[in-house]
Amino acid sequence: MSEFKILGLSGSLRRGSHNSAALRAAAELAPEGVRVTIFEGLRDIPPYDDDLRTGSGYPSSVEAFRQAVREADAVLIATPEYNYSIPGVLKNAIDWASRPPEQPFDNKPIGIMGASQGLLGTARAQYDLRKMCVFLNAYPLNKPEVFIAQSGGKVDAAGRLTDEATRGFIAQLVVALRDWALRIKG
Repeated sequence: MSEFKILGLSGSLRRGSHNSAALRAAAELAPEGVRVTIFEGLRDIPPYDDDLRTGSGYPSSVEAFRQAVREADAVLIATPEYNYSIPGVLKNAIDWASRPPEQPFDNKPIGIMGASQGLLGTARAQYDLRKMCVFLNAYPLNKPEVFIAQSGGKVDAAGRLTDEATRGFIAQLVVALRDWALRIKG
């Protein structure tokens, strides 16, 4: 394998998203031979409606998402926490992707992290994602866990994650995700 490809998914559409900042940090901190590409099309995915899929096939935005997941060696999800769970936009994208045929999360290594202004750093949302991985037949990485609490003080005005300890945790997560995926793929 010449280049290890990680697809980054931010559960936040907000321009100043701290979760998107965490994914950009992952891309910056990825070791040689690892490329983190952030998927920018979640906003374009329509609300899930299986009548669309069964009637006229997947919308092009959904097919682009499914293809991006399929082509990645692993997926790294950064999610905020809304109402003790994952945001609707992220759940919607996963719901679309999980439909047959050939759902692309099957046997896919998944890394999970999240940033929030609160003290728990998206712990509940991350655990909900882990439960979803059971149905998806995906392989979530257990450790390291990255909970970016009180994230407002860790991202600068330009949207760059500046907290060095947090950047170190993210760098460890990227390496562990690569190693986990290589171990799974054998």
